[in-house]
Amino acid sequence: MKIYQIDSSARKDGSTSRALAKKLLDKIKKPSDEIIYRDLDDEMVFVSGLTESGMKIDVKDQTEHHKKMFELSDKLVNELKESDIIIISAPIYNYGPPATLKAWSDLAARVGETFKFKADGRREGLLKNKRAYLVITSGGTKLNSKEDFLTPWLKFILNFFGIEKIDTICADQMALDYEKSIKDAEEQIKNIS
Repeated sequence: MKIYQIDSSARKDGSTSRALAKKLLDKIKKPSDEIIYRDLDDEMVFVSGLTESGMKIDVKDQTEHHKKMFELSDKLVNELKESDIIIISAPIYNYGPPATLKAWSDLAARVGETFKFKADGRREGLLKNKRAYLVITSGGTKLNSKEDFLTPWLKFILNFFGIEKIDTICADQMALDYEKSIKDAEEQIKNIS
């Protein structure tokens, strides 16, 4: 099995979402599993300068930024396609996703690679038979509340890619009771089978 771990926190040291994702990885990985690791804070390019809809720019018209964008997009798409299990850790920033996670989704959404259009115009995800674990943390936002725009968005994006088996581990409202939030999240990880 290949496990694809994606961390999106802007914090390296002291990041709760990263620490919990590592605990989850340690819980589910088997000795024979291969780990693909991606730290979105290390290398992320934002989609810009497109000349038409979709991720298409004629090679002769590509700037250095475009070339870097397509190269990273190809890597991210391949990492998703090759993986069996995906772990995404993300803190809620101002009620939504970190900018790097949004950029990741923009680069990973490729027609014919991660989704396609059917004859009737509806979209179909191409990354079926994968499982995803979301590790979501927040200071004050309650997970799945009307103020949480990260969790439903991320589930929608994964469904859009064809990934339907999604489990969520959360340490939310840490600013209110940090010890309880962490204990609850660790218990959720412990109960993963």
